[in-house]
Amino acid sequence: MRFLTLLLAATLLMAQEKPAPDKAAETQSKDAPVAEIIPVKTLSGDSFDRLMKLLSVFNNARYYGDSQMRTIVVYAPKDVVAQMRRVVEQLDRPGSEAAIGQNIDITLTLLRCSTKPPAAATALPADMESVARQLRAATQYKDIQLWDIVPMRLQEGKEASENLRLPGIAAAGQFATAAISIRPEAVYKKDDGRYVRFGRFFIDFRIPTPTGTAQPNHPELINTLFTYVNVGMHTSGDFKEGQKTVVGKVSGTADEDAIFVVITLKVLD
Repeated sequence: MRFLTLLLAATLLMAQEKPAPDKAAETQSKDAPVAEIIPVKTLSGDSFDRLMKLLSVFNNARYYGDSQMRTIVVYAPKDVVAQMRRVVEQLDRPGSEAAIGQNIDITLTLLRCSTKPPAAATALPADMESVARQLRAATQYKDIQLWDIVPMRLQEGKEASENLRLPGIAAAGQFATAAISIRPEAVYKKDDGRYVRFGRFFIDFRIPTPTGTAQPNHPELINTLFTYVNVGMHTSGDFKEGQKTVVGKVSGTADEDAIFVVITLKVLD
């Protein structure tokens, strides 16, 4: 009995002498900085730079971003890294505060081209003459005519669209149309100037084409039979500010016809 009492007393004494958990060590471990990589999937160029500036609110974190690799390396406590990761995920998408940036003026010059010799000389705008010479030298198209000029105001990181009726081509009262959809993803600088990266650049043409003539007993129905030819240009890429970029070709309503689009743009400061 006495032995059992001594054993219980020793056990209680050992429990009392066991050191309490080191709260300071736990806190220090929790606040210890760690290095982690946060991927950036969407933003690049100026949009990436804006994201980096927005992250400056985390003044207790050290971080470095590389827009080419689309990564951010962070050295901070785990809870701060988690907060930064959440912020990046919210901003790393089209239409976010970081994505929407500079305004861009873009002009789309539509050229209708044919392999047939022109019936008469047609004047082009002065800034298109050099483009026409290059097209004649590099392609089989000799008759190059201005179809339309479409100016648009874009905003970096935001999709813009426009539907328009095109001049000149009609059948049974139906006109040719174009549906334009453009999304400039980022503006960025290189040694030779500024560029705009387009993630989406769609122009879909809908051209009416006559398919029949007048019926013998109904002459009033002449040219009322037609069908639509749908052709389009879908591209993406980086276009340089101040430079004329020719995209296409888009096959027209006949094998000898084509449509070229000349793109010029200016980034508004």
